[in-house]
Amino acid sequence: MQTQRIWMKVTTGVLRVGITLGIAVAAGWLAYTLWVRYTDYPWTRDGRVRADVVNIAPDVAGLVTTVPVHDNQYVHQGDVLFRIDPLHYAHALAEAKAVAQQRKSLWEMKQQQALRRAHLDDEVISRENREDTDLGALAAKAEYEAALAQVEKIKLDLERTVVRSPVDGWVSNLLVRPGDFAQVGAAKLAVIDQHSFWVYGYFEEHKLSMIKPGDAADVQLLGSHTTLKGHVESIAHGITDRDNPTDVRLLANVNPTFNWVRLAQRIPVRIRLDQIPAGLTLVAGMTCSVVINP
Repeated sequence: MQTQRIWMKVTTGVLRVGITLGIAVAAGWLAYTLWVRYTDYPWTRDGRVRADVVNIAPDVAGLVTTVPVHDNQYVHQGDVLFRIDPLHYAHALAEAKAVAQQRKSLWEMKQQQALRRAHLDDEVISRENREDTDLGALAAKAEYEAALAQVEKIKLDLERTVVRSPVDGWVSNLLVRPGDFAQVGAAKLAVIDQHSFWVYGYFEEHKLSMIKPGDAADVQLLGSHTTLKGHVESIAHGITDRDNPTDVRLLANVNPTFNWVRLAQRIPVRIRLDQIPAGLTLVAGMTCSVVINP
């Protein structure tokens, strides 16, 4: 009886030690697994939602007459964004048409003269005069064609006094108002392309070996429980070296100091979104986490 009690005490002690050691080993293995996943697994919390932004600048100059859109409004491709006063271009078109008609009449006259002189003998008109007449007709024809080209150019200018949206999307940074003077090439607003949203994930450089184009990706927006599905579209092949800028003489400006603790560079990886759920509001610049599934 005494031996049985001692044996039970020993067995209980061994069991307790074994359970304690098992828990410690499991905790250590779990901590190691989490550490490896955190440090080596291809994921990042440094992700940004991006989109193509079309800067809208007029192709012609003039006074802005109407702006039928407002900031952050959704527009379709072809919708009018603003209009420029067309009167100057309408008058210029009428003048160009008159010049073209004048050049046409001159060309027809020169052409008739060349035809008449082509049938005359060399005794009536010299060969040099006949050649000059032919060249004069060709020159008049070229001037008429130039006048026609000018008419088409002013027609295009008149058409482009109405500035339309080139894509479906949202108006952003609306800086134009009726009464403003629009300059050629000066952006007055931007349109965020609805069909161009994608994600940039900034991954540490030692994780790039586990990322390949085509790999599936999960995108978790900050403050949202929705996970977006996508895939790796491309990996950037160059970033700026801030420790080695170039001076005004195009020589390397080498930093004389070296930090012993080196932080891993972050390389942009472009993620293409396969599908955007209906009702989800995506904004260019939003923060997200990206997990790559090799």
